[in-house]
Amino acid sequence: MNRRVVITGMGVVAPNAVGLKNFEQAIRKGVSGIRFIPKLEELQFSCQIAGQPEISPEMLQDYFTPLELRGLNSSGIVYGVIAGTDAWKDAGLAFEEDEGTRWDTGIIFGTGILGVDKFREAIHLIDEGKTRRLGSTSVVQTMASGISAYLNSKLHCGNMVSTNSSACTTGTEAILMAYDRIRTGQARRMLAGSCGDSGPYIWGGFDAMRILPQKYNNKPTSGSRPMSATASGFVPGSGAGALLLEDLDSALERGAKIYAEVLGGHINSGGQINGGSMTAPNPEGVKRCISHALEDAGVIAREIDTINGHLTATGMDTAEICNWSKTLGLSGKDFPYVNSLKGMTGHCLSASGSIESVASVLQITNNFIFGNVNSEDLHPGIESVIDREKVPVDTIEKKVNTVVKASFGFGDVNAVVVFRGMSKSG
Repeated sequence: MNRRVVITGMGVVAPNAVGLKNFEQAIRKGVSGIRFIPKLEELQFSCQIAGQPEISPEMLQDYFTPLELRGLNSSGIVYGVIAGTDAWKDAGLAFEEDEGTRWDTGIIFGTGILGVDKFREAIHLIDEGKTRRLGSTSVVQTMASGISAYLNSKLHCGNMVSTNSSACTTGTEAILMAYDRIRTGQARRMLAGSCGDSGPYIWGGFDAMRILPQKYNNKPTSGSRPMSATASGFVPGSGAGALLLEDLDSALERGAKIYAEVLGGHINSGGQINGGSMTAPNPEGVKRCISHALEDAGVIAREIDTINGHLTATGMDTAEICNWSKTLGLSGKDFPYVNSLKGMTGHCLSASGSIESVASVLQITNNFIFGNVNSEDLHPGIESVIDREKVPVDTIEKKVNTVVKASFGFGDVNAVVVFRGMSKSG
């Protein structure tokens, strides 16, 4: 059994916009969501800028009941519930409980670190001997699968409901896990995505590693510089992205709009040897992941219109482009267009793969390639491999059929997924 899988709904909570329409407008215009964070200055962080979604109290009331809001102290759950609910609604699916348990529908919604602020609150109460003040939701807010549990309290799915966690590869991995479940006939539809908490207790470890930029605190929108010669580290971010994946026959049967098809992909690890480590990818693992993803999708290199890379604004950006070029056998003007969302959002960590997948699919649906913010001074190591025009600074209005999205995470884990417009694939 090898069923075709399509995307029928999407939702996004990103540092530069919340909601699908706002997000598309933001990435078309190159709007940055990276801001100076006073709390980081107060805590003497070297990097005092970050990408953090702006959620108003009024918006919270649209997605959570007053009871749910009582004691809610997990930004990742907030972001994930908003993105996941929006994707469900965008797909035209019902919320009513009287429809019963949806046995053919599931959720795979990943995260990295969830509920850190709730943990901190709980630790203080426990240490003070005030355990009874923790509240009834402290467990679900701090368990890793809290996000999928929160979503399912609203969606009533009876198929696989789970949370994956693979560092910065989490979101892309969740999409491929959901895709496999539908492709093999184990589910008709799956809500896939990922989220991540925001704040100093998430970002502090990266600041300690000295891998965040330190000289852009007074000009935050210039701080995240993927593929740039003046890149000096990734800007931390947070948020959530969600995609509703569905069996093509199911989508056609109910007359759902279809954004794109998931053609295939691959997940692997470089094994943390031969150049791979806890923080750097084994080049062989990356190249194998790309080639196996294209093979699984039945796509050849020259069919790729755009690559949405991992490209975090570190020294690994040049290595990533070289790995793509070697694997595809393309360079110079023959190389596909390539872009990174992180110039606008920062690196949203466990949420990055899903947010960036939403951006990738929007390019197919509405025929544009968003620009690479802050990449005007392209790194010479990249320019020696691919033509400068393949790294557009501004948005290009262009027919887009096939987009390859990649994520490469801490722990030497990789995931590559291939999306294609339905007009080309049948």
